Amino acid sequence: MSGLHHVTAIAGDPIRNFGFYTRDLGLRFVKKTVNFDDPATYHFYYGDEIGRPGTILTFFPWQGVRPGRRGVGETHQTAFRVPLRSLGYWTQRLQEKGIRYEALEKRFGESVLPFTDPDGLALALVGVPTAGDEPAWSNGDVPAEHAIRGFHGVTLLLDDAKKTAAILADVFGFKETAREGSVIRYKVAGDANGSVVDIYEAKGFLRGHQGGGSVHHIAFRAVDDADQGRMAQKLVDNHGLHPTEQKDRNYFRSVYFREPGGVLFEIATDIPGFAVDEPVETLGRALKLPSLLEPHRSEIESVLPELEGAVS
Repeated sequence: MSGLHHVTAIAGDPIRNFGFYTRDLGLRFVKKTVNFDDPATYHFYYGDEIGRPGTILTFFPWQGVRPGRRGVGETHQTAFRVPLRSLGYWTQRLQEKGIRYEALEKRFGESVLPFTDPDGLALALVGVPTAGDEPAWSNGDVPAEHAIRGFHGVTLLLDDAKKTAAILADVFGFKETAREGSVIRYKVAGDANGSVVDIYEAKGFLRGHQGGGSVHHIAFRAVDDADQGRMAQKLVDNHGLHPTEQKDRNYFRSVYFREPGGVLFEIATDIPGFAVDEPVETLGRALKLPSLLEPHRSEIESVLPELEGAVS
């Protein structure tokens, strides 16, 4: 099983970010930890009840970060899947919450509701007829019947699709399934969460730069270390790329590489998952640190802002 594992983005105010995704969108706060490379900064994970691969949106919330600019070489939009019948509910909810959204539109025969988060991150809800039969988690506000089920997919804005498409096909098992204007759709088999990558070819557009409201990287699934190793070797042998050494992120293990269009890709293992250091019932309540940072807990906690009601 391939497809998306998670998407990681950049935010500003952590408290505002937490409120938007847990309360307004109704996602579960799966993990409260820190950026392992910048421990004075939170790393938030949102997803479904247990943080299944394909449902996980994560954030580095850097207070005071400057806004990013969408452009070539960036992830243009991140889309969630909801039951098709729930799009009316979500249109009304976005309006009531004062969330900026655009008119419902059709893409590849699907109904799509675009909107943005408080930092300007481009998001969308895609109505999927079968999503109502999938597992749902409720925060007690958004009813389970209307809840977000996970990712539909991402849209990449690139100068040229060819080399990126070759990696999607050879390494991750995606196939081209349709074209609409300048957008090419790639899918993995089945209809699982995160099964879609759209490439919007935009020759001559300005290059994007990262900041608040930008996607930092997107991660693709590997079943385990061996599967990840095979994918990494294909990148070297077939595409002349050189992924990083494996990095232990506690909840998955990762390698990274910059794909030819400029987007940072990650290959993340499905294992061990988010219940490795706390029970599913209490995910997200306590600040979890990797062992190498645990001796510095008091210092780290002293600089992180308090999250009131840190579980939704």
